Amino acid sequence: MAGNGGSAAIASHVAAEFIGKCVQDRAPLPALNLAESLSSVTAIANDYGYDQVFTRGILAHGRPGDVLLAMTTSGTSPNILAALDVAAQHGLLTIVLTGAKGEGLHGRADHVLVVPSDQTPRVQEVHMMWAHAWCEAVDALSQP
Repeated sequence: MAGNGGSAAIASHVAAEFIGKCVQDRAPLPALNLAESLSSVTAIANDYGYDQVFTRGILAHGRPGDVLLAMTTSGTSPNILAALDVAAQHGLLTIVLTGAKGEGLHGRADHVLVVPSDQTPRVQEVHMMWAHAWCEAVDALSQP
């Protein structure tokens, strides 16, 4: 998962839901917020540029068939756009959550979900709601 600022916080929350559980107990699922390590983010930003902070993590951890869940309320974050491109080039399924300004991301990811708002708090609230719905669905599908 990848996001900046509040979206990075949502990514951490979602990763915790997959590794732990959302509602129902199930086996843990692999999940990683690529913005979680301050040391990695600052080292990559210093050595390669901030636009590469997520691509390096994708190259290190991503495998064909994995999913990149990326969030950009503006739809223009250079590091998220670079992450989507690298993930697609390496066979990851890409999902991007964005706000109204990110409408132009269609075709940039396998799935583009757009919140029809320009207000960052409203966009992030909907992103969190969608993430919880997915986590609950995963919990339910993982039941015997």
